[in-house]
Amino acid sequence: MNAASKLDQLKSITTVVADTGDIEAIRKFQPVDCTTNPTLVLKAVALPAYEGVVADAVRWGGSLSGNRDGAVKAVADRLAVAVGTELARLVPGRVSTEVDADLSFDTAATVETARSIIAAYKANGIDREKILIKIAGTWEGIRAAEILQREGIDTNITLIFDKAQAIACADAKAFLISPFVGRILDWHVKTEGRTFEPEEDPGVLSVREIYRYYKSHGIGTVVMAASFRSVGEVEALAGCDRLTVSPAILDQLAADTGPLARKLDPAHIGEAPARVDLDEKAFRWAMNQNPMATEKLAEGIRLFAKDLEALRALVAGRLAG
Repeated sequence: MNAASKLDQLKSITTVVADTGDIEAIRKFQPVDCTTNPTLVLKAVALPAYEGVVADAVRWGGSLSGNRDGAVKAVADRLAVAVGTELARLVPGRVSTEVDADLSFDTAATVETARSIIAAYKANGIDREKILIKIAGTWEGIRAAEILQREGIDTNITLIFDKAQAIACADAKAFLISPFVGRILDWHVKTEGRTFEPEEDPGVLSVREIYRYYKSHGIGTVVMAASFRSVGEVEALAGCDRLTVSPAILDQLAADTGPLARKLDPAHIGEAPARVDLDEKAFRWAMNQNPMATEKLAEGIRLFAKDLEALRALVAGRLAG
């Protein structure tokens, strides 16, 4: 009898999410959920599997009336939903689709865009129960999530770097949060000029702190750690509610048949941290006092916005051609 791979062991205690839009990778690793962002959509539409999807979206865009910029944005949005639709047909769980990064500080526009994304999925035959609307963890984004959750639209609050963001998301009844393990590590490696073992990794410790807070206080918001730099980081968070992992790291886990220890367990969370009341002033002050979180949140929004512009440029070129 063959020993179970670390990936199989991980799947037995954690919901594994594929951090990719690559259909072949999804078929190979059979994750429960998928997550996308402008970076992943941009990579996905360059794959042969999406040639027909891109061609259909460009054809549709060419039939639109109005200004060119509006058509480009509409086609880019359509592509994101088209990629998500293909993924939703492959996985048994949820697909996260991101609201445009340039709306990260606009609550009303985020809500409106989220509603339109859900409507576009419905037109493709995908129910809202299959979709998570992905929103940056700004104060404005979290307020949009609060509105959407009341409407029955589940949200994934991304770019989480500080416990204050996690607490605000819990108060807003967000369905899920995505703390960015690897990007937290990146900042500390650069700032402190040293490497970190998984058990002292600042990104790992941040997720463990959030997990402990949520489980101690009966908070139902799902913790889905993201942005991993190594197998060691994944192993250090085995047992977390969900982990979204790149195909490269999934490959390494699938090839390793060594034992995998559970590191997070709701039945063994240790001493409960104090409950925190957090208003806007306290939220902004906490973020101000955490230079890593402030810098990484801003950087993450800029990077997603850059890739969104690249996707729109690709669309503009195809429309012009």
